[in-house]
Amino acid sequence: HDFVDGECTRCDETQDVPTENPFEDVSEDEFYYDAILWAVKNGITTGTSETTFAPEKTATRAEVITFLWRAKGEPEPTSTHNPFTDVKEGDWYYNAVLWAVSEGITNGTSATTFGPAGVTNRAQVVTFLWRYLDSPDAVAENPFTDVDDAAWYGMPILWAVENGITNGISATEFGVNTNCNRAHMVTFLYQAMN
Repeated sequence: HDFVDGECTRCDETQDVPTENPFEDVSEDEFYYDAILWAVKNGITTGTSETTFAPEKTATRAEVITFLWRAKGEPEPTSTHNPFTDVKEGDWYYNAVLWAVSEGITNGTSATTFGPAGVTNRAQVVTFLWRYLDSPDAVAENPFTDVDDAAWYGMPILWAVENGITNGISATEFGVNTNCNRAHMVTFLYQAMN
């Protein structure tokens, strides 16, 4: 399915879309409130239960890639070759991982492992999102002491800041190695798509 506003654009299927916030751990005054409800409404993610979202839980590599894949409409991977011993057919992230690798959004953590349960940091998530959106250019000046312009995450971070997708954790630090939680991941995607 490709759910938009609760209706599949491919068939007549409808999605049970929350009209109210179903999550006890998502407060209306939090920066991620609209992003989380948007993501749930559009089938990008669900909660960790019917009443919890776990916004502070660090996002795993499998979660981040699956969120992007669902936001894209769950496309079939262009290659069915699976080099990863830790990604099995039937895993909820299987098609998402194969799609992401075939689209150049990410690689494995090695030639034979993807690391689906591995935690993500801010640099990785912003880079995945940047690649997902076809690697747009950025012209922003780099204000961050922890961001090397020539690093693999340099352009993605400058692009994200320039386009209001995220800021640094301070005026001079991006927080490259800071873990990225579920709330931040969904908010980054929401800001990029809206």
